[in-house]
Order: sequence, then structure tokens, then C-alpha cells
Amino acid sequence: MSAGLLVADGERERQDPGAGQGDRAVVDVAVGVLLQADGRFLLTSRPPGKVYAGYWEFPGGKLEAGESVEQALRRELQEELGITIGPAQAWKTQMVDYPHALVRLHFCKVWDWQGELQMREAQSHAWQTLPVVVTPVLPGTVPVLGWLAQERAFKEATHA
Repeated sequence: MSAGLLVADGERERQDPGAGQGDRAVVDVAVGVLLQADGRFLLTSRPPGKVYAGYWEFPGGKLEAGESVEQALRRELQEELGITIGPAQAWKTQMVDYPHALVRLHFCKVWDWQGELQMREAQSHAWQTLPVVVTPVLPGTVPVLGWLAQERAFKEATHA
């Protein structure tokens, strides 16, 4: 399921990586929503030196040439967090127009992984519930928190 375009920091000028090409290139990103049985989910901070450093997000990264979303997610979570994930369930897609890039976020739910979390990029991590207590939250992460809240409300309403 795809959501509409989210414009982040709309007052800031957009960079055009393909200057003279017209439209901005879309960067595809695989994102893992790691969920625990008690409803907590993992957020990590953006590492120092990256755009939006210190902002909280769901972990993941860019797809490399020829990779599927699930392959990219497996690689990124191994590289960034030192974990090996089980099946990843494709969930939702969100386009986000950031000042530095136009990204298509492919969110996948992950309930099963092996290994201890290792913050290999000097990032921080926090297991969160709704509402989250870590700030600031990356603009592309905000819709996911809403989707999780909607799912939780639906489950509570149907199990009441």
C-alpha cells in the first residue's frame, strides 16, 4: 500500500542530484520496522556526519543495483546493527521529498531476528511504544507512527 508524497522541510531549497535532467532521481530505501511481542519497536538515531544526524528513524538503507527490498534490508541491518533477520513482510511505501533527496521508503515489518544489537555506525537505539519519547523524529518516520497507532486502535476495537 502506498501513501501520498510527504514533503519534509518544505521551506528549504531542494538539491537536484541530476541537475539539468529535469525531475529529481528517486532513491529507493528499505526500512525495517522491528517489532517485539509486547508491541515495542526499534528506533535508531541517524549517525554523525549524515544528513539529519541525531534524528530518530526506523533502521535501513538504500537499495543497491539489482537488490530487492528484502535483500537490501537484510544487508543493511547486518551492516548497521549486526543482526540477521528472518522473514520481512512488505508493509507500506511512502515517498518523501527531503531537501537533499527524493526517497521512496519501503517499510517492512520484521518480527524475527538473531544476534545482539550492535550500533556499528555510532548511532543510538531505543525500544519505543506509542507515543515515542525520543526526539527529534525524522519526517519520514512520522507516518509510520500513525500507521502503528491505527493498527493498534483497530486491534483494540476488534478485541474489546
